[in-house]
Amino acid sequence: MERLAAHLGQVVLGKPTQTRLAITCLVGRGHLLLEDVPGVGKTTLAEGLARCFDLTFARIQFTADLLPSDILGAQVFHQAQSKFEFRAGPLFHQVVLADELNRAPPRTQSALLEAMAQNQVSMDSVTHPLPQPFAVIGTQNPVDVSGTYPLPDSQLDRFLFRLSLGHLSAEVESKLIQSRRGEVTAPLKPIATAADLVALQRAADAVRVDPAVADYVVAIATGTRQHNEIERGVSTRAVLALLSAARAQALWEGRDFLTPADVRTVLLPCWSHRLMLKSAVGGAFSRDEAAHLLDELVRKVPVPR
Repeated sequence: MERLAAHLGQVVLGKPTQTRLAITCLVGRGHLLLEDVPGVGKTTLAEGLARCFDLTFARIQFTADLLPSDILGAQVFHQAQSKFEFRAGPLFHQVVLADELNRAPPRTQSALLEAMAQNQVSMDSVTHPLPQPFAVIGTQNPVDVSGTYPLPDSQLDRFLFRLSLGHLSAEVESKLIQSRRGEVTAPLKPIATAADLVALQRAADAVRVDPAVADYVVAIATGTRQHNEIERGVSTRAVLALLSAARAQALWEGRDFLTPADVRTVLLPCWSHRLMLKSAVGGAFSRDEAAHLLDELVRKVPVPR
């Protein structure tokens, strides 16, 4: 994982924390949501992740006129055989970049739900399994940008992490414009395989969770449900997602057991988009406010020893 982060850092400059979290997300069998203004490297990060693991990659540009069949595929009549056959859409790749996901209407956004939850697509009473490993990396512009549709809660809940890259520092940006030529991900060569990713995922699944650490996670979750500034706290699915992410985080330290520090490291990217704040009902969602509330809750919950 350290080698992957260093390799990916060749094209995703100045963002070591986000790079490590993106790898953690894949190892934790999750989908990744990148939220930021255009042009800060979201697509580069997504394609770079696929190249590092030598995974098949497809990019879907979401627009207002995109139809679900443009993503999933469709039944096409085969004239020579006088029958219909399923022609798979771009979703049938191991890493799918759903670019500007919130520019498509809700009907098209929801076409991803079954794939993200169950790694399959059902059409005309037939279930088609997706290639493994499988991950959706969605990008979205801030909700105040024109021509966007807010992602529904059910869609947000399918993403393990939500990250923001932000702008580069002045020093890194200066080096970038002096050295970059052509395709930004061209220098990246695979240094791992799909089998390596599967092995990492299984290693993360095997990380032990002590009952005291499990109680610690549940206590934080209960705090989100009882906080007077939070309209709706996290669900049981969010608790399970946090544990999956924390197990993957433990691998960075070479451990086969979970600690409260692992939980705290992944808490914000895993839960910030799953909270409904009272201040955000009918208005914009504040990432900073969610971070403040989660930090406040963590400080109040006793750390197991």
